[in-house]
Amino acid sequence: MKINVIEYLTETIDKFPNKIGFEDKDNVMTFSEFNKTALNISTNIVNFANQIKKPIGVFLPKSVNALASFIGILYSGNIYMPLDIKNPKERIEGILNNIEPIAVITDEKNLEKLKETGYKGQILLYEEIKKDCTKINTRFEELTDTDGAYIINTSGSTGVPKGVLISHRSIIDYIEWASKCYNISENEVIGNQAPFYFDNSVLDIYLTLKNGCKLIVTPENLFIFPIKLLEYYCEKQVNLIFFVPSILVNIANMDLLKTVKPPLNKILFAGEVMPAKQLNYWIKYYPDSLFSNLYGPTEITVDCTYYIVNRPLKDNEPVPIGNRCKNSDVIVLDENNKLIEKPNISGELCVRGSSLALGYYNDLEKTNKVFVQNPLNDKYPERIYRTGDMVYYNDRGEIIFQGRKDFQIKHLGYRIELGEIETALGSVKELKNVCVVYDSKNSKIVLFYESDTQIEQKDLIKTLSNSIPKYMIPTEIHKLNKLPVNSNGKIDRLSLQNSLVSSNGAPGGGK
Repeated sequence: MKINVIEYLTETIDKFPNKIGFEDKDNVMTFSEFNKTALNISTNIVNFANQIKKPIGVFLPKSVNALASFIGILYSGNIYMPLDIKNPKERIEGILNNIEPIAVITDEKNLEKLKETGYKGQILLYEEIKKDCTKINTRFEELTDTDGAYIINTSGSTGVPKGVLISHRSIIDYIEWASKCYNISENEVIGNQAPFYFDNSVLDIYLTLKNGCKLIVTPENLFIFPIKLLEYYCEKQVNLIFFVPSILVNIANMDLLKTVKPPLNKILFAGEVMPAKQLNYWIKYYPDSLFSNLYGPTEITVDCTYYIVNRPLKDNEPVPIGNRCKNSDVIVLDENNKLIEKPNISGELCVRGSSLALGYYNDLEKTNKVFVQNPLNDKYPERIYRTGDMVYYNDRGEIIFQGRKDFQIKHLGYRIELGEIETALGSVKELKNVCVVYDSKNSKIVLFYESDTQIEQKDLIKTLSNSIPKYMIPTEIHKLNKLPVNSNGKIDRLSLQNSLVSSNGAPGGGK
């Protein structure tokens, strides 16, 4: 039984030391070269800090260098935290102030941007810490499997991102299941889509480390030009992808597979709803490939349910999120915390098992709100995670996603608190009152606002780009004389949401 994810790499080096394991547009590394770089990084961390179980940020572009930094941090016995170099300064600053990492790894190109955040801790330059060391130092063997491995920061309702802390045990359970379920071998060439600060990337990274796959860290600009992406995957002979559905939908809508068709045999997707119509387009071109829809919030280590497409789906049929992954348990509770087992009755999806995150780093209050005692068990302590997602069982016993219980959404694969967007809108002085809702049918973040003046979309983008990422900026805006309120005097979000439904038809869903 594995205790630490580093054991995946050490075993793979024994089997495939000279096999290329990692490739990006600037760099190619065999497993042994990758391991040597990670050990050098570990040595520099141990030599300067000599601490374990502490968070260390990685402020680097999506690259093999970033991956080597993650593993070097794990070798040192610490916790890695990916940071998005494209995020606004204020968001990065908020994350750093909340997590308080003991160090941040960056490179010379991004050093000044990191300094602009006001970070006062140790800065480690990648160009220096990757250099060969005469004596290697690691501390990973001092850890247990319940110690933290990584922190992924998700959106927070107060405007401060929440740092989800995931243990080695949770990663190991997930990767052991996925490797067996999808029959992963060293012959897989994985086309990585997800940014490393998005938890979908965990599957790509650790399938590679465990099974000796080849990981192609795909240049981010290719996803803007899907035809070039497909051509690139043909060139690299990519045969496995794990994408957010929006990319698959774009390719289907542009009918690109009739022109360029990479040698894909495993097509996985998660992060938002995959429409059956576009899924059927992909199946038409890859009738013998495996298709799987996965579901799970960051708080339960990437995914807790999965559905392997094994029957024809009508174009207007919801694609199931399936059933539980091995060693995860999902329970559906009604508003009275009673178990729902009958079909076609909605309830909140809750998760138990070793997949659960350790909690939100440096925030026990928020942790204890959603990681709670299992209401079905009053005999001993047993944590469950309340996802806030509404689901039901269909007549086949498969779970069908319906939508969010609260105002948190899934958009372009990202988990977003609408409250964080509303908080950022406070920086727009012309706005008197705001409400942000989600048009899930058309995948749009919609702003309703009160103002004495008309707000232009370009002005909104310019103002908000300093405080929130681009994918969180509303893409549709509506000026109202007065926002509707309910009997409690609160903004009537349901009324605004229904106004979208009445104009667009029935709402869609999310992951």
